[in-house]
Amino acid sequence: MKKLIFLLLLFVSNLTYSQLNIDHYIGVGETLVQIGNYVGAIENFNIVIRFKPHLPEPYYFRAVAKHQLEDYRGAIQDYNMAINIKPYYPDAFMNRGLAYLQLNEYAKSIEDYNRAIELDPGNSTIYNNRGIAKISMKDIDGAIADYNKALEINPKFTNSFINRSNARLMKNDIKGAIKDLNQAIIIRPHYSSAYLLRGLARFGLNDYASALRDFDQCLKLDPKNANAYNNRGIVKQKLEDYKAAISDYNLALQIDPTMANAYMNRGIAKEALKLPGSEADFAVAAKLDPKLAFKPKEEEYLKYPLSNQKAGQTAQVNQSTNQSTAQATPAQTTQPTPTAQTNQSPAADKQNSDPASDQSDPVQNSEQKKETKEERDRRRYRLALADVRDLPTAKEELVDDGRIQNKNIVIDLQPIFVLSSYNKFGSDYIHSQYYNLELETINNLNNYNPVISISNKPANDLKEIFRNNILFFNEKIKNNTNESLNFLSRGIFYFLDNDYARSLNDLKKSIDLNDKNLLSYFARANCRMKMTDQFEQLRQNSDAIKITLKNDPMKTNETLVETVTDYNDILSDYATCISLNPNFAFAWFNQSYVKCKLHNYEGALDDLNKAIDIEKDFAEAYFNRGLTKIYLDDVEGGAMDLSKAGELGIQDAYNIIKRYCN
Repeated sequence: MKKLIFLLLLFVSNLTYSQLNIDHYIGVGETLVQIGNYVGAIENFNIVIRFKPHLPEPYYFRAVAKHQLEDYRGAIQDYNMAINIKPYYPDAFMNRGLAYLQLNEYAKSIEDYNRAIELDPGNSTIYNNRGIAKISMKDIDGAIADYNKALEINPKFTNSFINRSNARLMKNDIKGAIKDLNQAIIIRPHYSSAYLLRGLARFGLNDYASALRDFDQCLKLDPKNANAYNNRGIVKQKLEDYKAAISDYNLALQIDPTMANAYMNRGIAKEALKLPGSEADFAVAAKLDPKLAFKPKEEEYLKYPLSNQKAGQTAQVNQSTNQSTAQATPAQTTQPTPTAQTNQSPAADKQNSDPASDQSDPVQNSEQKKETKEERDRRRYRLALADVRDLPTAKEELVDDGRIQNKNIVIDLQPIFVLSSYNKFGSDYIHSQYYNLELETINNLNNYNPVISISNKPANDLKEIFRNNILFFNEKIKNNTNESLNFLSRGIFYFLDNDYARSLNDLKKSIDLNDKNLLSYFARANCRMKMTDQFEQLRQNSDAIKITLKNDPMKTNETLVETVTDYNDILSDYATCISLNPNFAFAWFNQSYVKCKLHNYEGALDDLNKAIDIEKDFAEAYFNRGLTKIYLDDVEGGAMDLSKAGELGIQDAYNIIKRYCN
């Protein structure tokens, strides 16, 4: 009985510890969101969701992390889960509305903001963001009403002043816009972007001296603001100070070498001074932006004020409820912080870039009419003016955070999986390995020393260990030349040591001794894959390349020759693996990789679907399927697959989502 009581107490204690552990993961995840480690936060919330799928908070906070990584579709999916579990969740409605806004789904965005306002009518942020959605749908008066309401709730809400100034510019109320920008600067005197926007508005009133002062102040606060240099150059060019204008364009291009309009502007200034290089600048501008594939006349180009351009129409999205909620819950204090508070909404971006949009130029009448050639040319000229849709955030708001979607990456498929090995005493091997039951036979024979694993991560730092293992299996093969798994093991380590010829030799012997071992076919396909990749670039005709293999160390006077022709032998080996075990997901994955190389993308998709059906959390398969779908123009499906890959730990997915899906 005492023993039974002890067991019961132990059972209760373990349950309590488990509950505390879940709370710990939630707390750590929230902290990671707050400090900007979004990938780490997602990993924590994955654990919570796995064990407590009925809780709304982990879905909500994982959505917040994905949102900050600009994985808007993935965030919406998690917001949906949070709302399904907890229908009265104003923060989830507000942030989902923002995600819809950033995907240009304006009606859905407004619907979510309406619901959020019903649940939290005193939140100025919701009114501010709904105003941006309304501007995106050309409801300028409705937007101004929302900004007014936001400022009624929070009279010091800088973003709403900025956004209302944008709306007033769209109604050609330049003086009203300047008044709002003045108020924003009074509240935040070090807000560099407010000076930039006010400078643009003042240019629209032909107040060049004041515009220059504002651009100077913006650059004093933010010396790396390429837009400010570019716009200051335009003012100087308007004043016929071409040399100073060229200097500003040079500075803008040093900061942002991809600024097409700065090349265009500099080309015009060079042409006015009869300096060489104008044609080259025009050519670069046209290459960077096809809309600039023309040579403007300087007097026409500078005729139109910047305040009438999209440059002066910047919408402020606020993603934090902290400013408007006195009784902030933990869920409210970890809203997504502004990624670029001064950025124009995607909706306003689309509207302003639309040639047929009446809102893009307040001078034009609201009636739609067919563009004349002169109007088209003028519109093109105006496109060369500064575009500040992506205004830098005020310096004090910049954070060195975990927005890994901004890093530069080389976009490529995840590589094939191979039979590998790891150091049992290493600290990071778990993250690069997959467990598979097929490995148990060979690991049991080797008594788990060395351990054979499946991975697509390089293990170059273990070369010396691999060579020692080759010596070890040399001795085993001397003692037993009829054991298929010994040749397979040594072939694996030859492969890991990049000795593909000897590896292929051993793998063939392994198959000769046992033609039912799928790992031998899998390893041989991988070895052939590496060899084919190496020699593919050396082909000069369609003839086969003959590779002489090194002599088998166990036999004398025998040389094997492998003929590398194409990928058919590789596909044949993978097909044999699948026939031996249709649930071997890695063979499906590798086969899809080969099909992608052969441009058989539909076939690759079928294989990746099968791999994911077998291995539900197959991150690399989601990644490759996402890339393949995007290549086949299924952007929505590709984005969702990449979101899942990112959720499962492949960080590069977020960069691709940002560059190709948003």
